[in-house]
Amino acid sequence: MTANQESQSNNNNSSAKAAEHIGRVNLDLADYAGVDTYSDGAIEDTLLEIAKDRSEVEFPQIIEEYANWPILYHLSHLRENIVEWLPIDKSMKVLEVGAGCGAITGALARKAGNLVCCDLSLKRSRINAYRHMNEENVVIHVGNFTDVEKHLDTDFDYICLIGVFEYAQHYIESEDPYGDLLKLIGTHLKPGGSIAIAIENRFGMKYWAGCKEDHLGTYFSSVTGYPDGGPARTFTDKKLIEIAEKCGFNEHHMYYPYPDYKFMTDIFSDRRLPRHGELKNNIRNFDRDRLLLFNEKEAFDSVLDEGLFNLYSNSYMLILGPEPEVTFARYSNDRKREYRIVTEMLEIEGVPVLRKRALNEEAAAHLKNMAESYKKLSKRYKGKNCRIKVNKCILSEDGMSLQIEYVKGRSLESMFDELLMSGDTQGFVELFKEYIDRISFNEEDVRITDIDLIFSNILVDGDKWTIIDYEWTTNEVWKPKELGFRAIYCYVLEDERRNKLSLDSIIELLNIKPDEMEDLRESEMKFQKKVTGDYRSLAEIRELIGNRIVTMDAIEGTEVSQTELDMRPQVYEDTGFGFNEEQSYFADGFPFSMAVPRGRQAMRIDPCSAFCIVTIEEITWNDIPIPRNMLKFKCNGKKIGRDTYAFATTDPGFTINLKGLPDQDVNVFNVNMHVTPIDAETAAKIG
Repeated sequence: MTANQESQSNNNNSSAKAAEHIGRVNLDLADYAGVDTYSDGAIEDTLLEIAKDRSEVEFPQIIEEYANWPILYHLSHLRENIVEWLPIDKSMKVLEVGAGCGAITGALARKAGNLVCCDLSLKRSRINAYRHMNEENVVIHVGNFTDVEKHLDTDFDYICLIGVFEYAQHYIESEDPYGDLLKLIGTHLKPGGSIAIAIENRFGMKYWAGCKEDHLGTYFSSVTGYPDGGPARTFTDKKLIEIAEKCGFNEHHMYYPYPDYKFMTDIFSDRRLPRHGELKNNIRNFDRDRLLLFNEKEAFDSVLDEGLFNLYSNSYMLILGPEPEVTFARYSNDRKREYRIVTEMLEIEGVPVLRKRALNEEAAAHLKNMAESYKKLSKRYKGKNCRIKVNKCILSEDGMSLQIEYVKGRSLESMFDELLMSGDTQGFVELFKEYIDRISFNEEDVRITDIDLIFSNILVDGDKWTIIDYEWTTNEVWKPKELGFRAIYCYVLEDERRNKLSLDSIIELLNIKPDEMEDLRESEMKFQKKVTGDYRSLAEIRELIGNRIVTMDAIEGTEVSQTELDMRPQVYEDTGFGFNEEQSYFADGFPFSMAVPRGRQAMRIDPCSAFCIVTIEEITWNDIPIPRNMLKFKCNGKKIGRDTYAFATTDPGFTINLKGLPDQDVNVFNVNMHVTPIDAETAAKIG
């Protein structure tokens, strides 16, 4: 019997049973038709085995091992962010429609007193049940919602449709499946209850910028109104609200998950919209290759200027019912468990309140340390001539949250951006001098150092400068020049437009020698690893999955096939702040020669985007051959002959350390390689 036949046999056997129990979770099969008509294929068998045999604490390791989109999508704890902020508590009954493999079920089970889940697929429901088998408050109904809903209660406090509403035509066969589904769901809501709908925006910025439509995998299909049909429909905020009001939901509140609802890090609202420079984390699609037609951060800033963010937000979270107190939330949980927190802005009786909340018991100690840091930093930055202050915080009685003083002002980061983009180099340097002067107060008596004095953590209101975040504070001695270098490091790294900053004057001002810069960069890498722990960040996972970003420079004026694009070499420059996609270039092929400005720390060459064997014919820097030794030259392939390497990855790369090589105003970088693509089966045999 094949795996599929066995799976089908299990499904048919299960349809004869009214219920199934997995741990403490009950699966109600009374409305199951006996066949899973919705499936992602063999990957669901893999997910079921993982759910049965592995614990949730192992999921980060599993995500890295598989390095593919479905495993990341279904198993990442970051999926829970979209519902974690909702005002659900243990007194409430919650209904989750379209629970799938349980990506958010765990968060809802921890928050609610009673959780009822519905899903069309038995296999997915079993995956969900195995993942949450120790939860006592979960029941999963398997079957089409139109059948299941007849047996559901009508007094739910919250009903969640996360990535479900766009598939309404699968649940409802009518001329208006979206409106009819919403009306049907509304019959199960208690008076004063709420419905939460998370869905992509058909006009989302990412689609205009070159991401393929999430459901169809085609370019611009939602933007052009789905001319070729498809299984799903997404909407603008205006259309969503129109559907809701036609169904009698006159109280509605729109929230804006960013970058989107799937892996949300921030959620904004009409009461707290994004500010200039905040929407900078846009290369976050994990499912497939994408084009990069323009700078999304710049486009978002322009949209904010025009008051049109609601039209171009990548996703929506529509709340039908009472307005939550939360107006904004930023999740910092792509980290070790003991550092996972969320920063929230609430509006209580018209007054803004800020708080940081621990997302688990382990993170409570982190908040306690922050409260202690506030006291110590306040003592340091206190005195007649001190020109910087620390915003106040109070630790809650249970130790799980910090209430933080709300401070008005403009971020120092935005002030630096304004000077840099206007070309006011002198103004930039003068403001940086003032920054160093202010943070240096009482440096001769340093017993506490906030190492995260980056520009975005300082608000400026006239002559008043306030440190608004002191999460990373240490008793170690950090000199002002070291803090200044880290601030500049983070500033440049977060936005490719800032590469135009000439660091010479800053480095000269800080009096940092080249070997000190190297030590500081290594120190930063160690700090980041301390925060993220043994597992990779989401950005690193994206690189591991290996989906490509194709820029306009790579395709402008040419018509190329996918194979031709795969075989184009890509070159990255390290300006002192690591490699990134935005600071990279495609060459037409080998050999190539390029001019590289002064100050680059390293170069990376990706010979293609395919499994391959590469023979290096020539690599020179200002006509000096680059020696192939481990001090100067590294690669992620296996050496199989003289200057020949085999790569069992579709992201092959060579990294060249330029330290100690002649650095001219304009350097000449020559590269010639012979690249032979190989098939996946051959690549798998490379040890």
